[in-house]
Amino acid sequence: MSVTAQLRAALSFSQTRTAVLGAAPSWSAAFDQIVSLVNGTGAGQFDLGYAAERTVASAANDDIDLAGVLTDAYGAAVTIAELVAIMIVNKQRDGTANTTDLTPGGGSNFVPGFSAALPPISPGGIFMMVAPGAAGLATVTASTGDILRVANSSGAQNKFQIAILGRSA
Repeated sequence: MSVTAQLRAALSFSQTRTAVLGAAPSWSAAFDQIVSLVNGTGAGQFDLGYAAERTVASAANDDIDLAGVLTDAYGAAVTIAELVAIMIVNKQRDGTANTTDLTPGGGSNFVPGFSAALPPISPGGIFMMVAPGAAGLATVTASTGDILRVANSSGAQNKFQIAILGRSA
């Protein structure tokens, strides 16, 4: 099996002021970063991927076990030893809007770096972290540090999208 990935974060905006005399002054900025990953278990690499639309009940937690419970698109077990990238989109795949916040992190047997709850992801929001270096985002330890919690606030069931890239060693 061979894998490749391209992660992209982009932001652009412009600002225009009211003209006092003549032309209206304007200013703009743009940031566009791309991280390309190839097959392997070292820096700039990954060899395991998981992507899904998941459902979590109102006021409940989705505890995602990164060490041997997830399966990839072909049904093979995904056992992550190092977390490289994660992306959570608080919107259903078909575009249907959610009405509740999602909060990644917290819980027991947590993945290091996700022990405390992170700021909530509001409906339509996106959370993304990428660390392509040799250490990745975090080391995943089966049974004691392998749970990534996604908590749903109360009010409604939430379907969200998640993608996780990792290394087997």
